[in-house]
Amino acid sequence: MEKRMIKNTDLSVAPINFGGNVFGWTLDEQQSFDILDQFTEAGFNFIDTADTYSWWVNGRGGQSEEIIGKWLKSRGNRNDLVIATKVGSETKEHGFDISKRHILKSVDESLKRLQIDHIDLYYTHFDDHKTPVEETLAAYDEIIKAGKVRYIAASNLTPERLTASFEASEKNNLPRYVALQPHYNLLEREKFEKNYAPLVEKYDLSVFPYWSLAAGFLTGKYRSEADLSKSARGEGVRKYLNEKGERVLKALDQVSEKHQANQASVALAWLLANPLITAPIVSATSQSQLQTLFKATELHLSNEDVQLLNEASK
Repeated sequence: MEKRMIKNTDLSVAPINFGGNVFGWTLDEQQSFDILDQFTEAGFNFIDTADTYSWWVNGRGGQSEEIIGKWLKSRGNRNDLVIATKVGSETKEHGFDISKRHILKSVDESLKRLQIDHIDLYYTHFDDHKTPVEETLAAYDEIIKAGKVRYIAASNLTPERLTASFEASEKNNLPRYVALQPHYNLLEREKFEKNYAPLVEKYDLSVFPYWSLAAGFLTGKYRSEADLSKSARGEGVRKYLNEKGERVLKALDQVSEKHQANQASVALAWLLANPLITAPIVSATSQSQLQTLFKATELHLSNEDVQLLNEASK
């Protein structure tokens, strides 16, 4: 499988980034092990999690990292994988926090749960809008020099705070973000394309979009209010049951039929056809869903396919 380099690093990843938010939430430990085995056996090597997944279950999180850590130890495959985790999100125990004190504490806790000696890609998960960017970057500088983290990346930062971070990195000789994890998919385009894509190009960032399938809406299984009860996540897609949502699903149906693939594979292939996108983040809870992810990397959409989807999703 063709690997893609994470820019300004020596890390190469397969073009799907597995989203570990399902571990310890909708998948128990054994089910998580099975999914991770199938994912890696198919040649994929990039796993994304966060220190607070899944805090909405137990109030504090940590389950996802613990499950990944047990799996890594039992399989002995740490060196074959790129492991990304995050710091800064809220839980029932604390608010958003990217202070130096919180980062230095959290990275050690993540390493312990993951049972590894270093994290390949460490994200600022959410901004607390009060810690100076210099303080956050200085914390990263310390843990990189200690060998605990290799590279840093950013997720939910405003364009202004992201720009300020790059300026601080340059001015103070501090570590520099190498990647961005934005909310981006066929139904959520404007914010990324208008506000973040110019920064991605300016600062030469790799991009790993989250909610790549719009909380499952782009699988095509939610087409009416009656469909919302099909899963625990159903209510999360109610906002897409509108004219634009119908238009996008119609275009997905058309391209899916042409390629003999399902809608989710096409929606991911649309992301992968964008030269700014390195690897979409997406989860799976079954073998059939995994096959959908794998199929996306084999689909080659024509210019006409991409144009049809672009027009429908405007």
